[in-house]
Amino acid sequence: MTSQEEIFQHLKSVLVELFEIEPEKITLEANLYENLDIDSIDAIDLILKLKEFTGKKIQPEEFKHVRTVKDVVQAVHALMQQA
Repeated sequence: MTSQEEIFQHLKSVLVELFEIEPEKITLEANLYENLDIDSIDAIDLILKLKEFTGKKIQPEEFKHVRTVKDVVQAVHALMQQA
C-alpha cells in the first residue's frame, strides 16, 4: 500500500526530473498549470510516468479535473486503491 506522502515524494521527483522544476516550488497546493508551467503535452508525459509508477492504465478523463499537485496525489492514490 502506497501512502499519499509516498506518492507526493515520487511525483515531486518526477516533476523535477522531467520538467526541471525547482523542488521547493512543488507543494501540495501548487497549481500544475499556473505555478509549475505544465502544459497539456507535459501532462501526457506525466501521466505516462504515473502509469509506470502505478502499473495501471490511466484514463485521461480521470485527470480532467486535476489542477493541483494534491489533486494528482489523490487521483493516483484512488487509482492504486482499486483492485
